[in-house]
Amino acid sequence: MTVLEIRDLHVSVDVPATGGGEAEGPKEILRGVDLTVRSGETHAIMGPNGSGKSTLAYSIAGHPKYHVTSGTVTLDGEDLLAMSVDERARAGLFLAMQYPVEVPGVTVSNFLRTAKTAMDGQAPKLRTWVKEFRAAMDALKMDPAFAERNVNEGFSGGEKKRHEVLQLEMLRPKIALLDETDSGLDVDALRVVSEGVNRAKEADDLGILLITHYTRILRYIRPDFVHVFVDGRIVEQGGPELADQLEAHGYDRFLAPA
Repeated sequence: MTVLEIRDLHVSVDVPATGGGEAEGPKEILRGVDLTVRSGETHAIMGPNGSGKSTLAYSIAGHPKYHVTSGTVTLDGEDLLAMSVDERARAGLFLAMQYPVEVPGVTVSNFLRTAKTAMDGQAPKLRTWVKEFRAAMDALKMDPAFAERNVNEGFSGGEKKRHEVLQLEMLRPKIALLDETDSGLDVDALRVVSEGVNRAKEADDLGILLITHYTRILRYIRPDFVHVFVDGRIVEQGGPELADQLEAHGYDRFLAPA
C-alpha cells in the first residue's frame, strides 16, 4: 500500500513589491497541515477562495514558488521534500494543474511517451503503448488528431482537463493531486473527465487528493473523506455527508473562528 503522509506542514510565499515599494517578504499560507492519503482512498479538500488548497498541492509537487518552512511530506516513508520535481514524479506523484501550461513544439503523443519512459526507466513497447493510448483517448471522447497537437496549445478548458486525465491514465502514478479538475467544465465534459479519474483509480488502486470548491464533481468521484480547508489548515473532517452540508450551508460557520 502506498502512503502519502503530511505532518505539520507550514509553507510561505514571497510577496513581491507593489507600486515601487519594498517587497513585503514571506507570507505564511499553510499553517500546520496534517493529512494521510493511502492507496485506493479519495480525499476531497474543500474550502473558500484563498484558503491555501492549491498551495498544498503545489507544495507537495515541488513548485519553487512555495517555501516549506517546517513539517514533513513523505511517500512510502521517503522524504518527498528532499526530492526534485522529476524525482517526485518518478516516485509516483502526479499533479493535475488547474491551469495547465502550454508546451509549444511538443506533441501530446511525444510528450506522454517521453514522460512514461522517464518514469519507468525504459520506453514502453510501441505496439502496446499505441493500443492503450488510443483506447484511453477514445474513452475520453478525444479526436485521434488530438495526439498530434502541441501540448495545451490552443486547447479549450475542457480539452486541457481531458488531457490531464489522459496523462493520469497513461502514466499510472501512485498518488494523484487533482487541483480543481472540474473548473470550467460543462456537464458532459465533467462526466467524461470524472469517469477517467475513476478508471485510473480502479485500475491501479490510486490514491487521490481532489481539490474543489463545489460538490458537483463529488457526485461522480465519490470521496471517502472530506476535509474543510480554511486559513491554511484543516478545520474539520468527515465523510461524504460533510460535502452535502457544505453545499447546503457554505463555509460561514468555519470562517468566523478562523
